Amino acid sequence: MPDLPRPTDAELEILTVLWSRGPSTVRAVHDVIAQRRPAQYTTILKLMQIMAEKRLVRRDEEQRAHVYEASRPREWTQRQLAGDLLDRAFAGSAAELMMGALAARKASKKELAEIRRMLDQLEEGR
Repeated sequence: MPDLPRPTDAELEILTVLWSRGPSTVRAVHDVIAQRRPAQYTTILKLMQIMAEKRLVRRDEEQRAHVYEASRPREWTQRQLAGDLLDRAFAGSAAELMMGALAARKASKKELAEIRRMLDQLEEGR
């Protein structure tokens, strides 16, 4: 499948629900989002229909209530968004992206250990 369009913030919120719950109806997605903020069912429905047209989600039309699932796993989408941000805001510099991310929010000890582990793996692979 070729690269998919970058999801909007609203689409990313829906994808996050689908990644955590798995395949879900519009009603189930709406219920989760409505617990966090006011949301109209029809708005969520329309967004999910648009997302299906954009191939961000797949729709199973076998049942009366259509069931949607994310087309790509969370990790793939995160890499796509990070790569886009890297190009647009950091002129392709992974170091500047990392420094910006670490300056924006304090990383936990566990996160720092994971970053060190990943850096070690990258160095070993070279």
